[in-house]
Amino acid sequence: MDQNRAFVDRMLALLLAMDMTGFAELWAPDGVLEFPFAPPGYPSRLNGRTEVRGYLRDFPSEINLRAVTSLEVHQSVDPEVLVVEFEVDGVAVRTGRPYQLRYVAVLTVRDGQILRYRDYWSPLAAATALGGLDELTSAFAGPSTGTPGA
Repeated sequence: MDQNRAFVDRMLALLLAMDMTGFAELWAPDGVLEFPFAPPGYPSRLNGRTEVRGYLRDFPSEINLRAVTSLEVHQSVDPEVLVVEFEVDGVAVRTGRPYQLRYVAVLTVRDGQILRYRDYWSPLAAATALGGLDELTSAFAGPSTGTPGA
């Protein structure tokens, strides 16, 4: 558990530092990022570190994260699978609105790399902060191609 908690702490520190390259490097080359609650037009699955990096590329220009305000890490019976509940506090850059979101992430981590990250978050809450569903989708799905970060 200590190893997984250290991994989560490092992951969140990179996120707060707005080091999206470092954050993306936590994924295995063929690791997957899934958004089970993705709204229409938003990517529901990213395959591989390269797609994750592209998706996160513009994150700092959209959301300024200031703090992780709560954190719980739960170890599953599988030593590679953990559930992370956390809440962030920040500001949506373009709207100036508060960005306060709760996340539940189910991670599969092996040898210090993310094999699978299922991100259960509220698209409605994120869209409200960013100015609407169209703004959320264009910020992270790419304006014309529908590709992450394009």
